[in-house]
Amino acid sequence: MKRTVFAAMGTMVDVTSQTDPGISSTQQLFERVEASCSRFLPESELTRINDDPRTRVPLSPSMTRVLHVAEHVRSITGGMVDAGVGSAVHAWGYDRTFTAVADRDHHVVPGRLPAPEWSVEGAVLTRSSGTRIDLGGIAKGWTCDLAVERGLAVIASAGGDVRSSDPTATVEIIDPWDATATTIYLGIGALATSSVSRRRWTVGDVEANHLIDPRTMNPTSSPVLSATAITATAVEAEAAAKTTLLRGVDGLAWADRQSWISAALVVWSDGTVYGTTGLEFAA
Repeated sequence: MKRTVFAAMGTMVDVTSQTDPGISSTQQLFERVEASCSRFLPESELTRINDDPRTRVPLSPSMTRVLHVAEHVRSITGGMVDAGVGSAVHAWGYDRTFTAVADRDHHVVPGRLPAPEWSVEGAVLTRSSGTRIDLGGIAKGWTCDLAVERGLAVIASAGGDVRSSDPTATVEIIDPWDATATTIYLGIGALATSSVSRRRWTVGDVEANHLIDPRTMNPTSSPVLSATAITATAVEAEAAAKTTLLRGVDGLAWADRQSWISAALVVWSDGTVYGTTGLEFAA
């Protein structure tokens, strides 16, 4: 097996493949998706879409596919994971790569932003005025899925999103304090962890984070610091983990009721760890 780690999509990507060409092809895949879906690159298709004043914008075939994935994610999470919250992410200060985000002590907390409205019809995005798209987590999970489904990689991991075709794969879950919470047997499938313990900053007197709750269009104030979910695909695992965290005290019970989620685990603000009955811990 071959393994490499490289930077892409604002995080580190860890890839295991049977061949060197598989490694290089996976890296090229991440570069292509980032070039299209990044909201930070001025020449990306997503930047052009978000800067376009029209409410109906034509899409490339690849952007059409990823936005259909975003629609699927929004549907299965009951609207809790919505790619249309980009205006709130931007307004709260995450308007540049995270390494450049700084506390905004003298800035006014954003007022209530309207809920996003958007849909894809054919190869056209229709959206309400002011709706901006953020594909960060969705693009990472989707690219991990593509790498494994195309046979380029055996395991692809990006910023907590993991897709595996290795029946022996295990994943170490790191808690918000950088200690190992547990090691989970994954095997063939996908796992993702969503956390608000690292990407945090202040706006005026309010502590902000990167995870926007579509119900309020504000950063989440969940008592859960991190959530992990196991599903069939990385993009669904990312959505499941994020929804479990956003739902707070009801998150784990919600995850346990979803037939598409195999198992879930949460770390509360006091360090307590809870999990559903479907978890398989590695020895």
